[in-house]
Amino acid sequence: MAYLVMGNGRIFEGLRIGAPVDRVGELVFTTGMVGYLETLTDLSYYGQIVTHSFPLIGNYGVIPEDFEGTSALFGYIVRELCDTPSNFRSQGDLNHYLKAQGIPGLCGVDTREIVRITREEGVMNAMICDAVPADLSVLKTFQVRNAVASVTCKEKRVFQPVGREKYQVALLDYGAKRNIIRSLQHRGCTVTVWPADTKAEAILDTDPDGIMLSNGPGDPKENAGCIAEIKKLLGKKPIFGICLGHQLTALALGGDTGKLKYGHRGGNQPVLDKTTGRTWITSQNHGYAVVSESLKGIGTETFVNANDGSCEGMAYPDLRCFTVQFHPEACPGPQDTAFLFDRFIAMMGGTPSHA
Repeated sequence: MAYLVMGNGRIFEGLRIGAPVDRVGELVFTTGMVGYLETLTDLSYYGQIVTHSFPLIGNYGVIPEDFEGTSALFGYIVRELCDTPSNFRSQGDLNHYLKAQGIPGLCGVDTREIVRITREEGVMNAMICDAVPADLSVLKTFQVRNAVASVTCKEKRVFQPVGREKYQVALLDYGAKRNIIRSLQHRGCTVTVWPADTKAEAILDTDPDGIMLSNGPGDPKENAGCIAEIKKLLGKKPIFGICLGHQLTALALGGDTGKLKYGHRGGNQPVLDKTTGRTWITSQNHGYAVVSESLKGIGTETFVNANDGSCEGMAYPDLRCFTVQFHPEACPGPQDTAFLFDRFIAMMGGTPSHA
């Protein structure tokens, strides 16, 4: 037996899975029905204990080809863990994978109740432990720190295009998902991935056709160095920002960001396109959002969340830059907004974007 101790004092008893260690993290939930492997390897979950709202997890095993990165989350909670996966691509079961990655977890707990509490009271710290400690002060003091620095690549890497090279793209890695790279490769881009702390001058010296700002974990305001370098890049090359890249761009332009009550995580988030009036179903994973009013006169809000009205996209036409909060590369999730990569390609070809 082991326990989930929540910051509000609620305690859930379950069965220990994964690594036999106690750990504190920020408790969040995801509503994805599939794609648990991509969730486990999404670096944007650094510092967090992830709860799956879907009840059965692990049924198709562990498939390394589907990984989006390395596992950086601090804990994993499911209702039922499948210990006999069935898939011809599977190379193991999820419990052994969690142990190998040093990730503690629980199964056999009421995940519906955990999600309900989080929705009503907001994101809070929690602890996975073998015994409930008498002193719970650590739940009050824990904060996710140095998130981007903990997950970014350590050196420059180059990924070749699929087919003939059309463009060269510099991707700043704040915790980038691999499918962002693949999405660019399949559009004829050579992708050079740079560590998050790379100076703007080093990138501009290579004269890329465009710059991608990736997703990543943590509070965007913590990344003062990254924000300063983005300021130097804006207006110099076409720029496309996703998730954390969207937030950092807003901060670089003098805007503001704020923390959402419980965030958006899953592959079923509806987003309203303010240009066309169409609603897109998107994949998302974020706990912070851009305050669009703080960018009045600087940029134009292009997408909003259909559930809570929060900002999901901004365009800065004079700077040849547009950004979105959701994941157009959607791994896992719907591919509805993959056309945004085509808009970025068009920008690099000299065509103005209306994104």
